[in-house]
Amino acid sequence: MQKGRSTTPKVRRPRRSIRLLGAILAGGQARRFGSDKAHARYNGFRLIDLVFDHFSAQCEAIVVCGRDEPGFDCIPDLPEAGMGPLGGLNAALHHARAQGFSHVLSAGCDAPNLPHDLAQTLAGDGAAIVQSQPVVGLWPVELAPVLASFLDDGGRALYRFAEGAGARRIAFDPPLLNVNTPGDLPPTA
Repeated sequence: MQKGRSTTPKVRRPRRSIRLLGAILAGGQARRFGSDKAHARYNGFRLIDLVFDHFSAQCEAIVVCGRDEPGFDCIPDLPEAGMGPLGGLNAALHHARAQGFSHVLSAGCDAPNLPHDLAQTLAGDGAAIVQSQPVVGLWPVELAPVLASFLDDGGRALYRFAEGAGARRIAFDPPLLNVNTPGDLPPTA
C-alpha cells in the first residue's frame, strides 16, 4: 500500500463545516513492543500505512507526529519529544489551527482496525475519544491553547486532559485493536 493510494471508499465527512486534519501519533519508543511498531505488519500491511489509509477516507490532510517517516508529512511533538501522545496531539492541534482546519482526528500508529467512519461516529459537540483508547479522538482546534497550558503545568495523562476538556467517551463494540506487544498481532497466514 503506497501513501496516497487509498483502497478504501471515500466516506462522507461528518459535517460540511468541519475541516479535518488526520494526526497519526507515532512518537513513542515502543518499549513493550520491542521494535518499531509503525512498521510492524497487520494483514500484510505496515500499521502506519493502515492508519493512513483509514484516515485518507475521512480527512483533508494527514500528518505523522513525533517522527520522521519517509513519504509522509511529518511534524515534531510540541513542546518537545518524549511527552507521550499529548506532545503529538499538541503539535497536531497547533498545526491544524495555523492551517485553517477545524478539528484533528487522532490515532496512534498502533490502531490498525479503525472504522472508515470514525470521524462521523465521534462527531458532536466538543471533543470525543474512544472509551478504551483515548489516543483515538476528535478534537476541536480551539483546544490547542488549553492543551499547551495543560502540558506547561506538568500534565501528561491523556484521560485527564480529555476529562478536563469535556470529551465525550464513545464505546466501540467490538473494541478497536491496540497493538502494544507482538502478541497483539494475529499470526501471519
